Amino acid sequence: MRLAPDEQAMLDGDQGEAVAAAMDLLVRYGEVLGAERLVDTDNVCGANLFGSRHTMVCGSPGPDAAFAEHSLDAPAPLPIPAVRAQSYQLIGPMDTRNWEVQGVSPEERDAVVASEAYSAEHGIHLMNTCTPYQVGNVPVKGEHCAWMESSAVVYVNSVLGARTNVEGRESTGAAMLTGKIPYWGYHLPENRFGSHLVDVGVPVVDTLDWGLLGYWIGEQVAEGVPVLDGITATPDLVKLKHFGAAAASSGGVELYHVPGITAEARTVEEAFDGAAPAERLAYTPAERQRTYEHLNSTGRDEHVDLVMIGCPHATLGQIRDVVRLLEGRRVHADSELWVFTPRALREVAESNGYARALEAAGARLMSDTCPAIGQFLPKGTRVIATDSAKQVHYLPAIMDVQGWFGTLGDCVDAAVTGTWRGELR
Repeated sequence: MRLAPDEQAMLDGDQGEAVAAAMDLLVRYGEVLGAERLVDTDNVCGANLFGSRHTMVCGSPGPDAAFAEHSLDAPAPLPIPAVRAQSYQLIGPMDTRNWEVQGVSPEERDAVVASEAYSAEHGIHLMNTCTPYQVGNVPVKGEHCAWMESSAVVYVNSVLGARTNVEGRESTGAAMLTGKIPYWGYHLPENRFGSHLVDVGVPVVDTLDWGLLGYWIGEQVAEGVPVLDGITATPDLVKLKHFGAAAASSGGVELYHVPGITAEARTVEEAFDGAAPAERLAYTPAERQRTYEHLNSTGRDEHVDLVMIGCPHATLGQIRDVVRLLEGRRVHADSELWVFTPRALREVAESNGYARALEAAGARLMSDTCPAIGQFLPKGTRVIATDSAKQVHYLPAIMDVQGWFGTLGDCVDAAVTGTWRGELR
């Protein structure tokens, strides 16, 4: 790998041991990937440094040691300096306001609070969300980033035209300290053209249908770059958020194109750079039905213990929609309704009265985490329902529960009645 003079100086230790370890990690990482060089980045989104469900538990050696071991692959503790790049903490293991409900011990809560203080002291912005683009981190077209979180990566690559691969704890930790990331994958213009042309033969209008389409496409293309043809209605942020999250869950999609809507392709021809698609796929009513049945395949019992909304984290509009669907109604005594949102949007929702309205109806507004990341559920939960293809893909496998998938209306109805009655319409 060719290093620029400033990069070689970092590797040689001019900026301290931790930065040298970070640069060493990036060089080793880049060489394995086949990258010829590094690229500057000033937009890094990484994991909570440590916490009850992550890399540090009570009694372990301390934050510098945890960061050195888990984020820099260093064999010994190192003093960690302030970050060089603009750096952001993504979704974490718990909600510090609702830790008891989430089954977190006081000691574990204190460890997470301490980790956030450590991150803030080192210049990391505490966004505490899987959707940083909803709360102020909105990279521009062509901007080189280093982001974790598959649903966020596919959104900023596709909708915004930023450039990042799905990174990990180690590479983002090293990028925070150096402002560098290997120049490979979706940083390269030639890798951003389409691979599969998807003929969409079904009207895709609501959020459920965008989730179904995304999940089916992910199954078909794996890590390819799908190009959608036949979309007749312009989707909003929520629909594209659910589409990308689903495609990244069932497959490994990090970039897609909807010509005329997403950032980098005005036409199908432009999406493929004038080349022929490697493969052509057709999404039909039969594929839609099959995908819906698959996403509901773990659901057997009609009684619903938990309804989870907010994967990826909910917008203010989604929170408002839940409030409106609950108007004059109340969550069933034997069920729970949890709505997850970024910490910053929770504060706005509180100012708007949405949080109070949810609580009055027996629901809870939570932030910072989700059941799949934090690995928590209400005690005794056997059956969950959600409007998220991503969450119903992961949660039954992670937490050994049954899962139902449907519209937001289906989910709120289930929370109110305690019974699943959703169906594909």
